[in-house]
Amino acid sequence: MTSEGQPGAEHHSRPRAHAPSGPDLAGPGSAADGSGSTGPGSTRPMPSPGGAAGAGAAGTGGKARAVGRGIGTGARATGRGAATVARATGRATAYVGTQARRAAGAQGAEDSGLNRLIYLHFFNTAGDAAVAISLAGSLFFQVPSGEARGQVALFLGLTMLPFAIVAPLIGPFLDRVSHGRRWAIGSTMALRAFLCWALAGAISTGDSPWLFAAALGVLVSSKAYGVTRAAAVPRLLPDGFTLVKANGRVSLSGIVGASVSAPLAGLASLAGPEWSLRYAFLLFVAATVFAIRLPEKVDSSVGEGEMVLTGDSAARTGRRPRTRIPSAVAFALRANCGPRWMSGFLLMFMAFLLRENPPPSGLSAEVLIGLVVGAAGAGNGLGVAAASLLRRINPSVTVVLALLADATLALVATLFYGVLPLVLLGLFAGLTQSLAKFCLDATIQRDVPTRVQASAFARSDTTLQLAWVIGGFVGIALPLDPPRLGLGVAFAVLTAWSVFVLASKRTAARNGPVPVATP
Repeated sequence: MTSEGQPGAEHHSRPRAHAPSGPDLAGPGSAADGSGSTGPGSTRPMPSPGGAAGAGAAGTGGKARAVGRGIGTGARATGRGAATVARATGRATAYVGTQARRAAGAQGAEDSGLNRLIYLHFFNTAGDAAVAISLAGSLFFQVPSGEARGQVALFLGLTMLPFAIVAPLIGPFLDRVSHGRRWAIGSTMALRAFLCWALAGAISTGDSPWLFAAALGVLVSSKAYGVTRAAAVPRLLPDGFTLVKANGRVSLSGIVGASVSAPLAGLASLAGPEWSLRYAFLLFVAATVFAIRLPEKVDSSVGEGEMVLTGDSAARTGRRPRTRIPSAVAFALRANCGPRWMSGFLLMFMAFLLRENPPPSGLSAEVLIGLVVGAAGAGNGLGVAAASLLRRINPSVTVVLALLADATLALVATLFYGVLPLVLLGLFAGLTQSLAKFCLDATIQRDVPTRVQASAFARSDTTLQLAWVIGGFVGIALPLDPPRLGLGVAFAVLTAWSVFVLASKRTAARNGPVPVATP
């Protein structure tokens, strides 16, 4: 028997030095009781709970570091990919912007200032597209159809009468006011910006009594812009440019603006229709800036005369000479009123008809309205493209064909009420309106003296805007049931108007040409 003080104790003390100690591990035969016997394998150290936990933590930490390294690598790769896409998108956007600016300023348009009007019209149509998308998803679909039709008819009637009275006075008034046209165009843009912001708040609350008033205010301001723009284009013509070509380039920029803006406005409307209106607010603010930055010669009326729709031509002392509209221009203007009337009628009538009495199909009212309106926009673009054929087409024949085509398609839609006839009606309505307007522009350029062309454009655009408003009012006033009734009325109106236009041409031919006054 050995003890701690004897020589044999050193042999047992070495393994015990590696053995764990503690009261919870002491027992018979352990070093704690002084027996010196540790049992088999006493030389192997026993694992402790703290050591096992440390090993597990170390393993878990290694896995976490590995996962973190993987996430970091993926994040860096994603970041590099996003940066590459962003750089590519930025380069593509810069290239498109450069090409757009180059196209807008080509052939002397930058020197004459026509490119600024092109930018202005781009933002104008982009804003109009955003407003249309927002109102289509709120004003026409969230309000009961009967209530919406009544309020739209009321405010359209209240705005149509003042517009009919004031519109003929816009041109002469602007001719006598310094910076009149630039500030008039800018005012239509600023007013729409304000109304869009007010509309966004009214739609978000949903109980504003001024909801329809603001919506109709945007509509009337858009029509007033068309009148003021028509008088500005002739004053910005580059050397060697024709009015038809200039109007075609401006109209093309509008189609591009609507095409680019519509998807963006649609994405914004996913968060609510008020957001697409706020997006339109920004577009109209930009348009206001471009309107104010138009060249000063937009306001100049030096050397110009005044075009009158009725009355005699006369040279007046101390005032601008007055020239009566030539018979060919009057004929083209009358013929244009038919497609323009059909455009206003189709928009207002279809907006409610496809909600209440849609044709048999599996499509929702929103999709049906989108198809008809989209077809009208596509037809408008086709009309701009077809304007290049005007040199080989007689404008006086083309305007009559456009009027008759609208009447024919209205008859087809009446007899075969369905999705396809309505889409074709929208397509031809946009095509004929655009093509007939270019024919009118060509006739004005050919038959109207240069000094009164600006006044002729302003007067003709005023007449066409009134035809659009009257068509919209008729579309709202007609009953929706049965649906063929309204389309039949449109066919009857267009047919009667076609007879009147053709009869007026015969009368003008018998009376002979109208004399033109010289300054």
